Amino acid sequence: MEIKEIDVEIPEGCNVIIGQSHFIKTVEDIHEAIVETVPGAKFGLAFCEASGPCLVRRTGTDKGLEEKAVKKALEIGAGHSFVIYMKDMFPVNVLNKIKNVSEVCNIFCATANTLQVIVAETDKGRGILGVIDGGKPKGVEGEKDIAFRKDFLRKLGYKVK
Repeated sequence: MEIKEIDVEIPEGCNVIIGQSHFIKTVEDIHEAIVETVPGAKFGLAFCEASGPCLVRRTGTDKGLEEKAVKKALEIGAGHSFVIYMKDMFPVNVLNKIKNVSEVCNIFCATANTLQVIVAETDKGRGILGVIDGGKPKGVEGEKDIAFRKDFLRKLGYKVK
């Protein structure tokens, strides 16, 4: 078995969701889940089919993000994995809707951080072992950090005052 580290570049102002599903209909169902939740959503989605023709299935509302998702899905190359690049929205806006898509088995990450996907390759194919999402902790938040966090969430509109 060979272990690979795949760097995931995330353009400024974008986020990425990487997950695992089990059926070709994933592409259409995740697309519908996103646009039903965030009208006018800008995203690109690529899904690695794991049997039959083993194609990367794709969709989206932004061709540039769709191309990025396809490129990264090909590089990761793990059967039944999917990659979603999004902008002008956050994963928190769509994550539960995506998790509730009947074919979705697992979400590995939803982030704008520095990201690596850890992939195992055998003679049968590739699978995602996990992700490295951002940096390791540098300490524990203090009172100023707590105040910043609370203020930041309210500025974004995720919490009320």
